[in-house]
Amino acid sequence: MLRLLGILVTVVFAIATAIVSWPQFFRLEQTMPIAQIVSMRGVLVVAFAALTLLFLLFALSRPMRAFAMSMALVAGVGAIAGGLTLAMRGYGEALPPETESSVRVMTWNTAGDATGANQIAQSAVAMNADIVALPETAQSVGEDVAIEMRELGRPMWVHHVQYNKEIERGPQSWVTTILISPELGDYAVIDSSDDGSSNTGMLPSAVVMPVDGTGPTVVAVHAVAPRPAYMDHWQSDLRWIADQCPKDLNVIIAGDFNATLDHMAPLAAGSGDLGYCHDAASGTGNGAVGTWPTDVPTLLSAPIDHVMHSDHWKATGSVVLDTLDGSGSDHRPLIVQLEPAG
Repeated sequence: MLRLLGILVTVVFAIATAIVSWPQFFRLEQTMPIAQIVSMRGVLVVAFAALTLLFLLFALSRPMRAFAMSMALVAGVGAIAGGLTLAMRGYGEALPPETESSVRVMTWNTAGDATGANQIAQSAVAMNADIVALPETAQSVGEDVAIEMRELGRPMWVHHVQYNKEIERGPQSWVTTILISPELGDYAVIDSSDDGSSNTGMLPSAVVMPVDGTGPTVVAVHAVAPRPAYMDHWQSDLRWIADQCPKDLNVIIAGDFNATLDHMAPLAAGSGDLGYCHDAASGTGNGAVGTWPTDVPTLLSAPIDHVMHSDHWKATGSVVLDTLDGSGSDHRPLIVQLEPAG
């Protein structure tokens, strides 16, 4: 009886390990609680490694040897599978030198004004950012950032989308602000983004297009977090973001996706990671470096902030800044360098 129970436990553990290691195969990557668990792949790798060692210790006891060795084998496979997935996405690379044609995109969920306009501006200028996506940043804060950047020699235009405009002093999560360098041309927020008729559902995203039709469409996104009460909204937000990446559209998307590459798998099209867009961080060796939360080391936290780009661009480098973990936000900034693909 005990032997049969051990076999049953091992089989159940193997199935659970397979699900969290490769949820896309089972089409469970957007279901609760799998979505929440797989977002922290680094933690899973550490947990599986610890379980492997624990069961190997149990295997020193002769009565438990067969069961413990079987469990250690399954846990070891889980640790290796997770580690290889993270290794393929990349554990950290640096930005290359800028070129005349390069465009640098920075995204940072600043948790409202907790970070401060001065810190945001200094970081954006230090990174020579041409596009700055700021979810949870009020228009007034964005304007202060632009003023600071102008005084530091890097002027920017400010655009924003706000939900519940009739409510004064509402939470800054109802606002998404985007800054664009005048060197990229004149941009304007499209009507359907501004009025919410085509947008992420609970938190706003800003879609801005070049006034003269030359240049990329730029989208600053903020998907709602996959909390139990918001799972349908989260899934809908990811579908909307994927729809911003149709084939042949010149587009750059940046922001807080509240999703990792695992969650995006069912929405990928062609060779893209989300719609026809490609994830710049994973394409340049930073896809496993976590951006949230800042009180967890980068290799154990979740990479949920992204810069995506269409085939019109090629990502040549990226970096996740962990030197600003004490700045007030629970997210880390991600900076990506893009070059025209042609």
